[in-house]
Amino acid sequence: MTELKRTPLYDLHMAQGAKMVPFAGYEMPVQYPMGVMKEHLQTREAAGLFDVSHMGQVLLSGASWDAVAKAFEALVPQDVLGLEDGRQRYGFFTNEEGGIEDDLMFARRGQDLFVVVNAACKEADIDRMRAALEPGVTITELGDRALLALQGPAAEDVMAGLDPRAGDMRFMDLRELELGGIAVWASRSGYTGEDGWEISVPGDEATRLAELLLASSEVAPIGLGARDSLRLEAGLCLYGNDIDAETDPVAAALTWAIQKARRPGGARAGGFPGAEAVFQALEHGPDRKRVGLLPDGRAPMRAGTPVFDRQEGGDPVGIVTSGSFGPTVGGPVAMGYVDAEHHETGTRLWGEVRGKRLPLTVAKLPFVAANFKR
Repeated sequence: MTELKRTPLYDLHMAQGAKMVPFAGYEMPVQYPMGVMKEHLQTREAAGLFDVSHMGQVLLSGASWDAVAKAFEALVPQDVLGLEDGRQRYGFFTNEEGGIEDDLMFARRGQDLFVVVNAACKEADIDRMRAALEPGVTITELGDRALLALQGPAAEDVMAGLDPRAGDMRFMDLRELELGGIAVWASRSGYTGEDGWEISVPGDEATRLAELLLASSEVAPIGLGARDSLRLEAGLCLYGNDIDAETDPVAAALTWAIQKARRPGGARAGGFPGAEAVFQALEHGPDRKRVGLLPDGRAPMRAGTPVFDRQEGGDPVGIVTSGSFGPTVGGPVAMGYVDAEHHETGTRLWGEVRGKRLPLTVAKLPFVAANFKR
C-alpha cells in the first residue's frame, strides 16, 4: 500500500483530538471531539476551520494574461479571458464526450492564473495542463503552500479583525491579505454555502495561522464528516460522487457555470473538449438530471440507492449519489440523478434500501440557502 501523505497541519489535528482517516491519499481529520453534528451546526451558526491542504494549487504564467487565459479556455468551457483581476470562478475540465474530468476553482492574479483542483484528481489534472499548455504557459505546482477554509457567519469578523481589507471583499474576490503578519492569498469562497474564505498560505506558516484563527472563541476545527453534510445541504457536488467523467454539465445542472461567451453564438463559442456534445445537450435537454431528494422519515438514503417511480416492480429511474442526515434541515437529505420525465419538484419516488422501497420527494436545491456576500 502507498504510504499516506500528511498536510502541514497534521500535528495540530492530533493535538486537537482529531479522528484521522485515509482520504485522497492523505491522512485527514474526519471529526474532532465535538462530533460531526455539532461541528456542522458550529459552521452554520459561528465559524469552522477546515484543512483543505490536500487539494492541488497551481499557478499558470505566460507572456500575457490573454495568452494564459486563451490557452486555459482550450481545457474548460468557462470564460477565462473575461475574468477581472482579483476575481475567481468555478469551472471544470471536460473530456471529448462532454464528461467532467474534474471541477475546480480558478482566479486571476495579475497576469497569472491561480488554479485549485481536487486532491484525488490533481496529478491527472496537472498532467493534463502540462500536455495541453506547455511550453507557451509555465505551470508551477505550489506544493509548498497549504490551504485553509474559514467558513460561517462569524468568519468576516474574525478575518476583518486580522486584516480590515477582508471585510471589503465580495463573494469570489481574491486578495493578498496579511493575517497576524502572515502574507496569504485569500478568496471569499468555500464549500459549505456559508460566507467564508479559502486561504492559501506558505506551508511553514500554516500551523501558526490555524492557531491564530482558532484563538477566536467563534472558531472551532471541523472535519471531513461535517464538510460533507454542509456541502450536501448547500447542493454542492462532490467529484467522484455527484459528477464524474461520464457526467456532462447539463445533466449535472451546472450550465450556470458556462458563460455566454463560450456558448453557441458567443464571442469564443466552443473550443473546449466535448463542446459539440455539451452543445447538443444544451439544445435538446439531458436524458437525466441532478436533483435534490428528500426521503420521508429520519433514515438517510446513502449513495448508490436505486430510485424507482413506483412502490413495487419496474426498473430504476434514478440513483442517489450523495445522502446523509442534514443537521440544519433536521432530517435526511440527498442528491442524485433521475430520468428527465421525473425531475420536476414535488415528484414522488421510492428509494430501495435493503430490499425495501421507501418514499422520497424531488426537491429544489439547495436545501439550505447560501449566505454568500454578493
